[in-house]
Amino acid sequence: MIYHLLRHLHNPVTNRPLFGFYAYENVLFRTVAATLTSLLIALIIGPRIIRWLMRKKIGDRPEFHHATLNELTKEKANTPTMGGLIIIFATLAATFLWADLWNPFVQKGIFLVIWFGGLGGVDDWLKLTASAKPRSRNGLQAWEKLVFQFGAAALVASFLYLDFATLGPDGKPIVEDGIRFWLPFYGDSLWLANWMFILIAIFYLSATSNAVNLADGMDGLAAGCVAIVSLVLALLCYVASETMGRATPVTWSSYLLLPHIPQAGELGIFFGAILGAVLGFLWYNCHPAQTFMGDVGSLPLGVAMGYGALVTRNEILLLIIGGVFVIELLSVVLQVGYFKYTGGKRLFRCAPIHHHFHLIGWSEPQVVVRFWLLAAAFAAIALATLKIR
Repeated sequence: MIYHLLRHLHNPVTNRPLFGFYAYENVLFRTVAATLTSLLIALIIGPRIIRWLMRKKIGDRPEFHHATLNELTKEKANTPTMGGLIIIFATLAATFLWADLWNPFVQKGIFLVIWFGGLGGVDDWLKLTASAKPRSRNGLQAWEKLVFQFGAAALVASFLYLDFATLGPDGKPIVEDGIRFWLPFYGDSLWLANWMFILIAIFYLSATSNAVNLADGMDGLAAGCVAIVSLVLALLCYVASETMGRATPVTWSSYLLLPHIPQAGELGIFFGAILGAVLGFLWYNCHPAQTFMGDVGSLPLGVAMGYGALVTRNEILLLIIGGVFVIELLSVVLQVGYFKYTGGKRLFRCAPIHHHFHLIGWSEPQVVVRFWLLAAAFAAIALATLKIR
């Protein structure tokens, strides 16, 4: 709203903004402003939401199929869950304040956060508040969650493809780079039909939302890794649409041989808001955690990561940026597959893999910080690939 208010106060006669304040027109400035705004909002509303969750007795009761792990996590009992509400409120507030709300990419990002946040919130609420009903203790069934995930992903993917493929005056797609599939280390791309784009998007958005959910098992683990990924995605959004130089402006995307997506820079403000909100949440989620994220936080954060990769056409690159989440997801797939193939043997002591390291002797803070370092290393590698094309 601040952005739209300043635009409204722009003097149409002199073509000068109020008080000569031009900075609000700059995407990078508003990204930083959104980051700081969401951080401040999260710090302010955090204690109030935690107290509300405690009054509602929305506390976690971690139970694993491993006696030792249950013993290690027994002190977490009754810690308020659904702390992801802090992230959602702070993200949406900062985005509404600083982003161009008419931007189609921002609109879809807001929709996904609300949709997946609501889905995760319902699942958490059923699991944590209706213990008298056996079915509700398990939350939503897996197929129920997938139906809503696939539905939202298909809807967003369809409109996103239209944004890219709408024909311009010259008869070509307005954003031709947007309907192509791009690979790291390779300067060329592959054309995607509508149905191929939508199928990839459905699979991608559902997978990324669940990947963050799997990593949300230790104090600060998921939040810290999401913060790093959000920072990189904000940079990619900026690079995809913005220009450098004054005398002869050149797009960053053409310089780095990346897909050029006009207006994608505005989505960087959205990811800046997520970054600040997650850092503010981490203030209360660091060890020992005062609150846990829950599905209400992990599902929208995961789908936001996948959406950022779809818009900037960096689906494969996100597998490197979010390497920690990929490892967490693969560890579960491998554990389940190996268990079934061998008739009961385990590849890891427990999956997701962060629990394995906890069980072999690493303290929880050690696991979390070391995974943060891995996340930073993966992000650095991903950024390095931008020059290797």
